[in-house]
Amino acid sequence: MLKASDLMVFYENMLALNNVTIDIKSNSITGIFGSNSAGKSTLMHMISGIILDMQKKEEMKGGERISSYGTIDFEHQEISKLKPHERARMGIILCPERRRIFAESSVMENLKIGAFLSTSAETKENLDYVLHIFPHLTKHLHRQGGFLSGGEQQMLAIGRAIMAKPKLLLLDEPLLGLSPLYQKIVVTAIKEIRNSKKIAIIITEQYARPIIPIIEYGYIIENGSSVLEGTGNELLDNPDVKSAYFGV
Repeated sequence: MLKASDLMVFYENMLALNNVTIDIKSNSITGIFGSNSAGKSTLMHMISGIILDMQKKEEMKGGERISSYGTIDFEHQEISKLKPHERARMGIILCPERRRIFAESSVMENLKIGAFLSTSAETKENLDYVLHIFPHLTKHLHRQGGFLSGGEQQMLAIGRAIMAKPKLLLLDEPLLGLSPLYQKIVVTAIKEIRNSKKIAIIITEQYARPIIPIIEYGYIIENGSSVLEGTGNELLDNPDVKSAYFGV
């Protein structure tokens, strides 16, 4: 479905990604694991095209120079020069780190914003589905997003992404700051989304323990470089992974 090859990103002279290559299969869950500042979000920005907007904004204000290199093939089309909205129309949808919902808009308004690419019938179908996997949101549909708890906001952010009809769903640290209860709800929903929608999902996380058991394949990134990869079982059996991400 997607292959990103030899990705490199420089922020001024700092190397954020260093020749990273990943291969994402259809209808799969892929994990990208690494510590803070390892390059996980930069990788998601490259795949989604957000890096191009970042480059343009910094250039216009005379700020930090951002340089990016590499190729990204999605469904047999090279997309590394396509803008974020063009990639979104192709089905590459990013659910960003720290949720970034519209705090002053209601839950329903946030969800409808995510449906800007959908027909009325698709919007209704996807809304019903979001409320099926996150029934807790049903009683908050007219509440402002900013008044939701962190776990509820994460459910809303993922729901908004689902409303955009993803073929490839990018979840950037969806468990960040969540309680164990909400982590379990989100992980269960991720499995349900893959199984019922038959889409590919990429998850980045620092905290690998809840995610590794549900992935088909995973990559470990350190200092911008991919240092280890394998199936979920292979990573679980690796003593270095256990030491770094499970504390054993």
